[in-house]
Amino acid sequence: MAASEAGADAIGLVFYSPSKRCVTPQRAAEIVAALPPLVTVVALFVDAGAEEIHSTLQRVPVDCLQFHGDEPPQFCAQFDRPYLKALRMRPGIDVGAVAKGYHGARGLLLDSWQPGVPGGTGQTFDWSSIPARLPRPLVLAGGLDEHNVASAIAAVQPAAVDVSGGVESAPGIKDAARMQRFIAAVHS
Repeated sequence: MAASEAGADAIGLVFYSPSKRCVTPQRAAEIVAALPPLVTVVALFVDAGAEEIHSTLQRVPVDCLQFHGDEPPQFCAQFDRPYLKALRMRPGIDVGAVAKGYHGARGLLLDSWQPGVPGGTGQTFDWSSIPARLPRPLVLAGGLDEHNVASAIAAVQPAAVDVSGGVESAPGIKDAARMQRFIAAVHS
């Protein structure tokens, strides 16, 4: 609730068991039930099976899906929900070419890359490597916090920013004061 109270437009629920931020569908449903209206609920999956995703969607009312693994476009499109496709900015990635394959995505989330880690690295990446024109709205992620988000927005001009570790007091533990400072910096 602290995220919505701080003014976040959306919250993310992580359904990836290796993550320190993972929630069960039951806990996620409780969180969603307590949210005020007009807060977008995003469910994050990493290479989950279709059955697991369908089961989660039956139990948790979500507005948007975020695919943070190696899911192909046709897989992402099968759930009758808007979706974001996360791309990890590994060396040599042709973001424009990869993005063209995800024509059904509502947006592309660009995150830092680290071998074997699907996200949540806490590291930024070289924002100048982002193409000037993308076929989908850009969501910027990767190492954002209250100290760098304003400059990230000025440099990249994304449609949205995504934060997790940058508003935590410890891995997986959100900090209400950090969330408030982050959102204030977003709007500065």
